[in-house]
Amino acid sequence: MAKKSLTASVYTFENLRRGNFLYVDKTEFLWKLVEPHNAMYFLSRPRRFGKSLTVSTLKAIFEGKKELFKGLAIYDKPYDWKKYPVIHLDFNGRDFNTVESLEKSLRNIVAEQARTLNVTLPMEDAVTMFQNLIGALSKDTQVVVLVDEYDKPILNNITELISKELLRHLKPFFSVIKEREDVIRFAFVTGVTKFCHVSLFSDLNNLTDITMNADYATMLGYTQQEFEQNFAEWIAETETKQELPHDEYLDKIKDWYDGYCFHAKTDRVYNPVSLANFFTNNGEFQNYWFATGTPSFLMELIKRDRMDLEKVLSTPVTSYAFGAFEIDNIPPLTLLLQTGYLTISSTENTNGRLRYRLDFPNREVAESFNVYLLNAYSRKSQNDVATFCDALADALIDGDLSQFQKVMEAFFAGIPYDVHRKDESNFQNIFYAIFRLLGYNAIAESRTSDGRIDAVVETERFIYLFEFKLNRDKSALKQIMEKEYFKRYLLHKQQIILVGVNFDTETGKLSDWQHEELQR
Repeated sequence: MAKKSLTASVYTFENLRRGNFLYVDKTEFLWKLVEPHNAMYFLSRPRRFGKSLTVSTLKAIFEGKKELFKGLAIYDKPYDWKKYPVIHLDFNGRDFNTVESLEKSLRNIVAEQARTLNVTLPMEDAVTMFQNLIGALSKDTQVVVLVDEYDKPILNNITELISKELLRHLKPFFSVIKEREDVIRFAFVTGVTKFCHVSLFSDLNNLTDITMNADYATMLGYTQQEFEQNFAEWIAETETKQELPHDEYLDKIKDWYDGYCFHAKTDRVYNPVSLANFFTNNGEFQNYWFATGTPSFLMELIKRDRMDLEKVLSTPVTSYAFGAFEIDNIPPLTLLLQTGYLTISSTENTNGRLRYRLDFPNREVAESFNVYLLNAYSRKSQNDVATFCDALADALIDGDLSQFQKVMEAFFAGIPYDVHRKDESNFQNIFYAIFRLLGYNAIAESRTSDGRIDAVVETERFIYLFEFKLNRDKSALKQIMEKEYFKRYLLHKQQIILVGVNFDTETGKLSDWQHEELQR
């Protein structure tokens, strides 16, 4: 049997199947969704994670196109394959910048569906058109409603004042689904974010939220088993170009593209689009997340709320962090989770309460996020940020701390004054992002038995222990020695270099450097 093609650009199930593209069978999950009558669901997942393909697959099921599912799990399931009229509301690629353009886009979306379903529908307001479309289609049978990327209008304007007006305008539109639930056989709403019921879905409270449901945690994305089974030929073909044993090659792919976790007790999953791009680019380990768009709104929220990233990644959170939020009170942490920049890394039970530790899911996302963050804080281009980090890494590999200092000083000197503004949180986040980007086993806030080192960078020849202080505090090296941060590294073969750095929040410059080699 010929190897199936891969694609990162075909999101229609029918085109995928008829085009002989690889489809990882997720229809067992979908059968569980569609088998009950009058079921209504909501699912939040990060961008480029297969939401549109899932909606398209559900559409094919309810259009009764059983032949497309031959060989898949649902094909032999006890399902009637009855054909229903499917209203597919796709919010991708529309103009939502004003209330007027939102209303126009909603009318056009409904009108296009009416034409597709052979319904004559007068152009009225969007809510009335949606009501009339359901009414016309449900005279002889029930209707299916599928909504893809419902939150596009809000995400496109999330930091703008108009977002609240857009939200108020969307609310009655979506409430139509609840009003006509008596004639709706199935409804499925997807998006990246989850807004509180009181803001958007107050009248649509009959949706079952399966976002963090263990039964559906791996419905989108690929588990390790699914990856190795379905991509075996692609793995075999591309690993011949790598100078790595098979297991190490799989580990490297996992490190780059796996790691998303949507329930603490289920398997982690790969980003499907990143994997497709990886193999169609001949197995080149690159960052494909950048191509999905810069989250400038997210960076602005982090800066506005002075979010401490080191604290976020070192402090466990409760389940409330995964909840919905109001448009006028957007917690950056929750948004980072819902957009896929952070995920569950582990859990712990504290006094009978389950708590979650968070981290970037994989190298690709960590690199993307930290480049975006440095770009936002320093106003330097992504290319400048990457060049800067490469120069730092080269200096550390060579043991050239003078060059390391020069590169760092030049970088900070180029940051506009209004960016740092004596703000310690800016300084902390900039340094945190730099050391996460450096690679070479850079560990921010490495824990020891007597406190935490601000950063550790381990290369083949050197281990650097960094301690950062603010303003006139020049006790960095003294603290490293007194707390003996170096003890855990004494058995390592590399030279241990202690580095103390002082940052002046008044001028936004690095004002003092000290370093010394640990004598053993």
